[in-house]
Amino acid sequence: MMDAPRWCEEFDLVEGNTLRLPSRARWLVHAATAQQVVAVVDESRARNLELWVLGEGSNVVLPPRLETVVLHSIDERIEADAGRHDCVDVRVGAGVHWDRLVHWAAERGLWGIENLAYIPGSAGAAPVQNIGAYGQELAGTCLRVEAVERSSGRIQTLERDECGFGYRDSRFRREPTGWVITALELRLSRAGCPVLDYPGIAATLAELNLVGDVPMDMVRAITMLRRRKLPDPQSLPNAGSFFKNPVVSEAEFRRLHADHPELPGTVVPEGVKLSAAWMIDRCGWRGLRRGGVGVAPSHALVLVHYGGADGSELLALADDIRTSVRQRFGVELEQEPLVPQSR
Repeated sequence: MMDAPRWCEEFDLVEGNTLRLPSRARWLVHAATAQQVVAVVDESRARNLELWVLGEGSNVVLPPRLETVVLHSIDERIEADAGRHDCVDVRVGAGVHWDRLVHWAAERGLWGIENLAYIPGSAGAAPVQNIGAYGQELAGTCLRVEAVERSSGRIQTLERDECGFGYRDSRFRREPTGWVITALELRLSRAGCPVLDYPGIAATLAELNLVGDVPMDMVRAITMLRRRKLPDPQSLPNAGSFFKNPVVSEAEFRRLHADHPELPGTVVPEGVKLSAAWMIDRCGWRGLRRGGVGVAPSHALVLVHYGGADGSELLALADDIRTSVRQRFGVELEQEPLVPQSR
């Protein structure tokens, strides 16, 4: 554990984002504790420097240069209590690799996040977009989030109801300059049951000769599903799903379905969730390449970087995709990856 935050000047971020976009930061600072984050927040304010938080760079589109302080958490501690009845509360440092946490829990027979296996990124980034997949989302197990409030420089604890979790959303995403997440607390269970509703899970378990009655069975099945469905950022740089699946009213879905009978829709509390991938595919984008960027051949929701491009080219492609979906279906797509601004 370091005694003070470590500041690095003119830091190359090309290996710090899964799109492998060229980018440099005026300053990169490694912080290992919440107290070190407070020190970085205070020092940045004293120097009149903007502060931007970077986890593992799996959900961002970086510009060529950031004239900011880029803060990176390296707190990789996982601490669990003895458990009460069937529940175990786990404190997770913001720098923990998310998939490492999923395996840590599954190896101990703890249920609650097993369907979130193989999601890239750090634990500190998980609450920002309330990560979700295959019938689970972070909000289902998150008790509270520890974060430094930038305006006051104080360490705060936000209970789940204070985090404003929604579909791929949270108050941390809506208030990007308000907080620096330093840790989260999850409540996992020794007596859970598998979530098998998502198409493909049961078949993958059977293919692996697994039952799904222990968390590690689910981790193995979900990992196989994600590997088949999504390109590996190590071989084809990407940031995962680039657009959210839009949610429309039931009346709007009936209108769309009348014109497009094959359009998939899933009923959710807010209305009907559409398949952004299906609409993008029908607009002819899947597999298209434009210079150094393109849309993955295997999945229309994934924008990829073949090399030689920068963030502006990728965002231009995303804008054109969004425009074509709007013109054909009358539906607005919302981008998932964040785009840091630098003055």
